[in-house]
Amino acid sequence: MLTQDQIGKFQADGYLVVEDVIPGDVLDRVQTEYSDVLNRLYDGWYEKGLVKDEPSGMTFWDKLLSAYQAGCDYFQPLDISLPGDRIMADTPFHIGPAVFDLLTAQPMLDIVEQLIGSELVSNPIQHVRLKPPALKLSKDEVRAHITATDWHQDRAVALEDADQTDMVTVWIAVNDATIENGCLQVLPKAQDQSILPHCARTQTGIANGFIDEDRAVPLPVKAGGIILFHPLTPHASLVNETDRFRWSFDIRFSAAGQPTGRDHFPSFIARSRSRPETGLRDWRVCKSNWEAARARLAGQPHIDIHRWTSDSPFCA
Repeated sequence: MLTQDQIGKFQADGYLVVEDVIPGDVLDRVQTEYSDVLNRLYDGWYEKGLVKDEPSGMTFWDKLLSAYQAGCDYFQPLDISLPGDRIMADTPFHIGPAVFDLLTAQPMLDIVEQLIGSELVSNPIQHVRLKPPALKLSKDEVRAHITATDWHQDRAVALEDADQTDMVTVWIAVNDATIENGCLQVLPKAQDQSILPHCARTQTGIANGFIDEDRAVPLPVKAGGIILFHPLTPHASLVNETDRFRWSFDIRFSAAGQPTGRDHFPSFIARSRSRPETGLRDWRVCKSNWEAARARLAGQPHIDIHRWTSDSPFCA
């Protein structure tokens, strides 16, 4: 639970680092679950000759790096949502019991409840981040989930219908996030903060000239800790200068009954004090809802999740 001082800091600055929130056994199960998924993926790639390193004796991290360097997409099969680009009937994603336990970890819900109320929706804008060392990246790598993330506000990368939604982002460290391995950095939210102009690049990022990066505050946090963000708080990530991956999840919660900013993706009631029976408790239902969304969206025209265009006045 947060103290009144912590709540006041979040309300004033728009961010808060809280250590020791996610129970260790939850993180252990997530890591085991992801190892099992990657083992299956890697075995398939190896059988097809897409990766050259024999899997016997390789660690989880070895396989991730080998897959990246071979051009095999590990990100989307390990991600916990569908992508923002074209969705196919077989577009992969991962929802399992350990991931669901992470999304509904009670100490985390207790904290979020203090910030936006007791009727909480697990918002479908959610991702895993498995960032390789910068020295191992391809020279033309620009994907936000692989390399450093540009400055942005979470409100601006949701659709406009959620501009008034009560929402909070929770960034979860699976391993220690340090300045050296590319932790997040933030600019404290101004008292009169509004949505800044963003530009539609490979990443959606704040237009040049609207922030002072020299004022950025790095936010290291240990495994099991979280960083909370108000949706208008500008933030980015540093470059991973180490020889190891940095692993995190960024998820969101919004107030029940309000637009999620991705209403074409499935959300669920994570907590309801007024109607506890409506809270989702079965990970298989969560997975099934994402599968149903995939089947529906694969047969429809693409829904663009970017409100900003490259010819916007501040981007030309």
